[in-house]
Amino acid sequence: MMKRKFFTVLFSVLNIFALAQKPSHLTDPVEWVNPLMGTQSKFSLSAGNTYPAIAMPWGMNFWMPQTGKMGDGWSYGYDAEKIRGFKQTHQPSPWINDYGQFSVLPITGSIKIDEESRASWFSHKAETAKPHFYKVYLADYDVTTEITPTERAAQFRFTFPKTDSAFVLLDAFDRGSYVKIIPSEKKIIGYTTKNSGGVPSNFKNYFVLIFDKAFTFSSAFHGTTLAKDTLELKAGHVGAVVGFKTFRGEKIGLKVASSFISPEQAELNLKREIGTDTFDQTFEKGRKTWNHELSRIQVEGEDIDQIRTFYSCLYRVMLFPRKFYEFDSKNQVVHYSPYNGQTKPGYMFTDNGFWDTFRAVFPFFTLMYPTLNAQIMQGLANAYDESGFLPEWASPGHRDCMIGSNSASLITDSYIKGIRGYDIDKLYEAIIKNTNHAGPVSSVGRFGHAYYNELGYVPYDVKVNENAARTLEYAYADFCISQLAKSLKKPQAEIDLYLKRSQNYRNIFDPETKWMRGKNKDGQFQKPFSPFKWGDAFTEGNSIHYTWSVFQDMKGLVGLMGGREAFVQKLDTVFTLPPIFDDSYYGFPIHEIREMQIMNMGNYAHGNQPIQHMIYLYNYAGAPSKAQYWAREVMKKLYQPTPDGYCGDEDNGQTSAWYVFSSLGFYPVTPGTTQYVIGSPLFKKATLTMENGKKFTIEAPASNSTNMYIQSVALNGKPYNNTFLEHGDIQKGGTVRFNMSSKATQTWGIKPENAPFSLSK
Repeated sequence: MMKRKFFTVLFSVLNIFALAQKPSHLTDPVEWVNPLMGTQSKFSLSAGNTYPAIAMPWGMNFWMPQTGKMGDGWSYGYDAEKIRGFKQTHQPSPWINDYGQFSVLPITGSIKIDEESRASWFSHKAETAKPHFYKVYLADYDVTTEITPTERAAQFRFTFPKTDSAFVLLDAFDRGSYVKIIPSEKKIIGYTTKNSGGVPSNFKNYFVLIFDKAFTFSSAFHGTTLAKDTLELKAGHVGAVVGFKTFRGEKIGLKVASSFISPEQAELNLKREIGTDTFDQTFEKGRKTWNHELSRIQVEGEDIDQIRTFYSCLYRVMLFPRKFYEFDSKNQVVHYSPYNGQTKPGYMFTDNGFWDTFRAVFPFFTLMYPTLNAQIMQGLANAYDESGFLPEWASPGHRDCMIGSNSASLITDSYIKGIRGYDIDKLYEAIIKNTNHAGPVSSVGRFGHAYYNELGYVPYDVKVNENAARTLEYAYADFCISQLAKSLKKPQAEIDLYLKRSQNYRNIFDPETKWMRGKNKDGQFQKPFSPFKWGDAFTEGNSIHYTWSVFQDMKGLVGLMGGREAFVQKLDTVFTLPPIFDDSYYGFPIHEIREMQIMNMGNYAHGNQPIQHMIYLYNYAGAPSKAQYWAREVMKKLYQPTPDGYCGDEDNGQTSAWYVFSSLGFYPVTPGTTQYVIGSPLFKKATLTMENGKKFTIEAPASNSTNMYIQSVALNGKPYNNTFLEHGDIQKGGTVRFNMSSKATQTWGIKPENAPFSLSK
């Protein structure tokens, strides 16, 4: 008895000690984030196409270690061996590339300007990457660099060896730049104009750098040549080098900020966001900010990698869209317009492709960040005022990338879910304009709108690319317009017009093959037809992927396919087909094709966005257990908190948002409605703190790697059989409890009345 009591006490003490030693993801979730997740990517194969963004949530400026060549969209590659500089970046995607960019690099010994010559070897073993902090040892120079950011500024700390030849090089990049060194103020000012498009002619990113030690050397450079005795230069490619004499272990501090408005605004941003703060004070503010935002959702489970993956994904969801606004001397919100080049009052956000992010990123904001969402909506109204169109892919202004008219989804979802504080009448005017106009680039407005409005589809043979995909996305946008029109009490005829158009998906459904298919202007389906053909009538996918893009009327699609059983069998086909593909439209296997092929999930292509909601469609046909199984399979196989941790493009938080939602146990299949479709909760417990202070708790105490199936659900203590959750129920706070098992049930959620929203329903 005494021995048993002794070991019981000993076990309790050891258990308490172990808990004390274990880092708490509940109090310091920033420690679980891996900004290197997804960085082991290249043109031919993406594991995320991400870079380590050292930034504040939605910050105007990010910082990153630059391993790629100047102008290369793959600015940081995990497999790289050398760092060329530490770059201020605004890049949302390697395909869109960067703008407003410049870099700094500490060096020792002889001055090397050329980026190939100056690049230093580094190792991931001597690298620390956190959202609010980056640190790396530059082996060729025996210098350690540390960075900690604010929204529009940052602090650097360089630890030098003993030398009289310590330098910091500022590269303002090519395509037009300017620098001026002011030794008496230990300062460098200037601007960069390097961009990849989407900017007015007067675009500049003005920067200011202030060091905490006097210079022993100062010189501007042009191209790769020092301009001796020159402190000021303006040319195609200029920069600056300042020097110091240092003792071993000496730390030199650098404060840097920038502005798209003016040099004076850059100084103001520096003063406001850093002022007299030390590096450690800025670091601590950044840590607290990230912990505050990340801890809005607290997840608890036994698998450390799942927790790491969750918070790494949540970090990515909180990076874009970028705050493209600043605060003037009167503390008023102002922005440089990337549409007309003027400085205007009010909010502006950018660096986002709505074709990707309407699906889950913006529904995440409407759920967790309604105030931010309202600011983004007002920013959209400002963009419409300044350019005449809503952006669909902005970086920083309109970019010709992707398709659709998906701003309608963002706007409707916001308003339908009760978010206010922006000019909804102007936004409604803007989305109506989209339905009847093509914009300045093919991704803005509606390319092919005249055909769509007349025929009910965009024809295959009228030289409008990706026509079937456009038809499906326009039809969904029309559904969103109808819902917004109804909420705004527009005339019934107007509501009915867009309700009717929301059924246009039916016009390209082929009853013979039961796949969506391009259709010619004469009403005949395009021939020959292969559902495996990527591109052509579709966008970065094939008919197998796009057939399910009927977000608004899944019951209608079920009917077209012959009923619930036939619909489920068709869904199954996506996974049971071999990963064959037809790449003839592109002429080679684009990376999205290769990523589908190698994942061993048939023709399911989670690495790109069009099919990411498909798994949840089993709920619409009485087979929710299959949704539960496949959601878990994707979370398990296709996400890891590692450099190769994604299965394709991460894309502005969308692929991350899929994991965030899915691991919580639900997903927004149809933005523009108030429902989230239930999948399989990954964690034993998750607590969401809503902006109104209410807490919504998701409990699945038996959840583990085998217990993926829902046996029953209770919402606030009452049995709940619907396969969806309501937005209002989550916002009010409460508890949903899932009884999980290793065996699929044939009773919960299978009745037609338990299915989520469909327009036909």
